[in-house]
Amino acid sequence: MDSTQLALLALLVGVIVGGSLSAVIVAALRARDRGRVELTAEVPDGVREVLHGMDDAVVVVDSSFSVLAASSAATPFGLAEGGTLPTDELRALARRVRSSEAGVTETTATETMRLRRGALPAEPRLVAVRATRISTRLTLLVLRDVTERERVEEMRRDFVANTSHELKTPVGAVSLLAEAIESAADDPPQVRIFATRLQAEASRLALLTSRIMNLSRLQASDELPQRDVSIDEVVASALDAHAIQSDSAGVEVVRGGSRGLYVQGDAQVLSEAVGNLVANAIAYSPPGSSVGVGVKSVDGVVEIAVTDRGIGIAEGDQDRVFERFYRADPARARRTGGSGLGLSIVKHAVQRHGGDVRLWSRPGRGSTFTIRLPESAAPAAEPVPKRGRKKKRAAPAKPATAPAAEPAANGEPA
Repeated sequence: MDSTQLALLALLVGVIVGGSLSAVIVAALRARDRGRVELTAEVPDGVREVLHGMDDAVVVVDSSFSVLAASSAATPFGLAEGGTLPTDELRALARRVRSSEAGVTETTATETMRLRRGALPAEPRLVAVRATRISTRLTLLVLRDVTERERVEEMRRDFVANTSHELKTPVGAVSLLAEAIESAADDPPQVRIFATRLQAEASRLALLTSRIMNLSRLQASDELPQRDVSIDEVVASALDAHAIQSDSAGVEVVRGGSRGLYVQGDAQVLSEAVGNLVANAIAYSPPGSSVGVGVKSVDGVVEIAVTDRGIGIAEGDQDRVFERFYRADPARARRTGGSGLGLSIVKHAVQRHGGDVRLWSRPGRGSTFTIRLPESAAPAAEPVPKRGRKKKRAAPAKPATAPAAEPAANGEPA
């Protein structure tokens, strides 16, 4: 082997050795950097800026569960920079994720946390927490408030279950009465009795279906038409719709209070809401008593109060009477034919108009339901259109009459 070949061979060996040494050095440097990242408790550059741009509550915590960085939405949950994780569930989640491999994400089931808004007292909220491991010492926690979602889902489940249960009763009764009519075809008096009961069940089914549709419409996102609504017309319409019911029950309905008040909204929806209160007051009032409907304006709020002298509502039931299908007295509701949707319709109808419903009740003394709505100014009177002047017709000539006879001296006509 000549000198040239030896030189080339030596050069090749040097290149191989040098490349190997360079690779080892680069790998060592990268391992050192990774070790620093894994062991450091400093938040990487740009993370705080990203967090402040997020709508959810997001925090970065270290191995001692101290909050190193937090989004603005995390503050109401008590997760501010410099603080610590407030619950054992959050600490356990961060510990599990931190002990796993890098990039692992874990989501917990919903848990309850206290949310504080301004000066208001803290309220419990359901949150879904998602944790991601950033390093051996840093963990990213994302908290999403799912209270409304869970509430709506629970309402949907309850609504479907209650509706199915309520519809099952009249549908079953209609089916049985139809069979009874068929079997009693040769007995006209019995057929008439069964037909009357069948008509009552059909009316009950129609009323229940109508109220379910009304409640669904009120809970929809569609905006109600905003027009000037006369409270006098709303109350008059509600009273007229239940005049037959009050006469049959022997209950007098008295209207009092202010007149000429207006609100913005849908007259039909408000009439149905007031009518439901009047119907309930009549149904739960003893014969010979009276139901009062009063209207007044207080500090820009129109109040429509419906008062009865009925059985009243127990204090434990007053918070639930506005729930769908809830009945404080199921036995009484069966006798009166209530569907359990009337007060729920009232609540949603009033809320859609920016108002609220208040209840005062004492067992044995009666109840007062008060609808409160924002008052609006009375609409301006429309100008009366001018009409062309008509020529006055000449008055017909009076027929000539004989002059009255002069009284005689004795006072009698001559």
